[in-house]
Amino acid sequence: MKKIELTKKSKLWLIAALSAIMIFTLAACGSSNKNSSGLEDGTYTAEFTTDSRMFHVNETKDGKGTLTVKDGKMTIHVTLASTHIVNLYPGTAEEAKKQDKDDLLQPTTEKVKYEDGTTEEAYAFDVPVPEIDKEFDCALIGTKGKWYDHKVKVTNPVKEDK
Repeated sequence: MKKIELTKKSKLWLIAALSAIMIFTLAACGSSNKNSSGLEDGTYTAEFTTDSRMFHVNETKDGKGTLTVKDGKMTIHVTLASTHIVNLYPGTAEEAKKQDKDDLLQPTTEKVKYEDGTTEEAYAFDVPVPEIDKEFDCALIGTKGKWYDHKVKVTNPVKEDK
């Protein structure tokens, strides 16, 4: 096999060309802040479904929450039906039992207004979403102090107008 000798100038041009290719390739990969679900950074309305009639979005929210995508990470803000679910954990009940209280999802209190004009307080949570249209584990603990396993899914994100 014949050995090819490059001049110093040829080597510099080759290095410059390869560097330019690498830069353009990396720029193309990260040019838009999209996650694995293909959503760009922004705010969306999305459906939040669970495997339980006791653990669901408040009826005033029509089964939907506010999905926020930032730097490729997704979180959905959901208002639940009551204040009986004390904490959530993005994983299984067994995993949740091993966590410090600070690692659990903490509720915020929101006031909801029903069609008949009555209002009440309900807990809302910001739940990390690993993927759109795919079930994931979300454990909950209620006022009785017992952890329960559940499956949840976030679907049909619709970008909100600014």
